[in-house]
Amino acid sequence: MKPLILSFFAVILIYSLFFDQDEKRERDYQFGLDSSMNLDKEALGQYPTDSISFLASSNKEDMLSLLEKQKTINTKYLTPKIKRSAFADKLLTFNENDSIFEKIAEGKTFLQDTEVAQGIVFPQDFLNKKNAKELGEGFSQGEGIFGLTNAELRNLKLPKNEKELIKPYYTSDEIHRYIVTPNNSFWMIYTDSSFKNSAKMKPYPILKAHLDKYKKIFTSDNKPYGLHRAREEHFFQSEKIISQRKCVGMPLFSYCDFDTYVTQTYFIIQTGRWNMKFLTGILNSKLIAFWLKNKGKMQGENYQVDKEPLLNIPLPKNPSESQQKSIIDLVDKILSKKRENSESDTSSLEKQIDVFVYKLYNLTPEEVTIIEGK
Repeated sequence: MKPLILSFFAVILIYSLFFDQDEKRERDYQFGLDSSMNLDKEALGQYPTDSISFLASSNKEDMLSLLEKQKTINTKYLTPKIKRSAFADKLLTFNENDSIFEKIAEGKTFLQDTEVAQGIVFPQDFLNKKNAKELGEGFSQGEGIFGLTNAELRNLKLPKNEKELIKPYYTSDEIHRYIVTPNNSFWMIYTDSSFKNSAKMKPYPILKAHLDKYKKIFTSDNKPYGLHRAREEHFFQSEKIISQRKCVGMPLFSYCDFDTYVTQTYFIIQTGRWNMKFLTGILNSKLIAFWLKNKGKMQGENYQVDKEPLLNIPLPKNPSESQQKSIIDLVDKILSKKRENSESDTSSLEKQIDVFVYKLYNLTPEEVTIIEGK
């Protein structure tokens, strides 16, 4: 295999990327070998790759050492081999614990695209400052448009047929780790893309008059009366798991068995391939948090659990009834405590779930120690 030689322009690019940033965080750069190059492809299609992480304390000397492929105390230098077919349509990440990740993923299955949906995108749920100013006198920042408070909903005095378009709107006030509390504070006018046709709104004269006041500021693809992205409504109904997109500290997955309409700040998982309480326990485990931190997307120390990372989580293919029951029983206990108080400390129950999950993924005590950061 021919050695990879960095050109003058590549060195300048590296220098620019490294020294033009003042953020005190770890910086990752991957320098790979392209498949179009004349490579030795004997190792079952595996391609050698250099992966370098600069720590916050790194300096110019560390960058220069990179050119010699030398590791310093301020860098992490890995030389993984990647198999192109294994990373098709998936995030490409490198880690010194890759053997653990390979073991976690071995023999597992994954969520399908049709089992995951992002939440609703409004034209605007509540009036913002800019648009309130544009609309002029008589309009106030924060008043409901497609979103409604309890008081605003009462004041509309909707007849039965118009109430069919009103759905319970849930936010972070009600969505907690493991549980969604049922007492929502807001409601939404739920209109799909068919409401792009103005005639569709005629049977709902009160709601039409309400929305007409704000037509001037609507930018929806489905204006004048449709939500920008309504999604498939079944995702918001019946049993589901709600996944928060941006999470501080730990990923957040919430079990819910009633109608719950959420915005694009959440994803919804709905599948019949696993018991949903069992899946909630798996997804909230330390093992999955470890996977997402290293193989998903991160913003600093915060998790960004978008659709792609969700679809790449390795999940048990055929867990036995006893394996599922052990976790389901513990999730039921967590839900029972959190129904009384959503802030209840359930850490002891969650630790028990972690133990079952480690066994389910056949991890050794040494591998568990790495995952738990001990």
